[in-house]
Amino acid sequence: MEGSIVTALKFLGAGLAMVGALGPGIGIGLIGLGAMQAVGRNPEAAPLVQTNMILAIVFAESVAIYALVVALILLFVV
Repeated sequence: MEGSIVTALKFLGAGLAMVGALGPGIGIGLIGLGAMQAVGRNPEAAPLVQTNMILAIVFAESVAIYALVVALILLFVV
């Protein structure tokens, strides 16, 4: 009985850890929105905007990867 409760709490914790992927998902969408608006207003700046957009997406995605790592640790290590 006690082992099943621990297992259930591990799965619950892993699921809650993945809630951390919501913020980066929304952030990446907003980054894309801003980049497309900037390119639409000034097409000559597209290469600079694209470089900065990709860099910002990488930083935002790293937070989601941390959440995934925490979830996997909860599932397979603890």
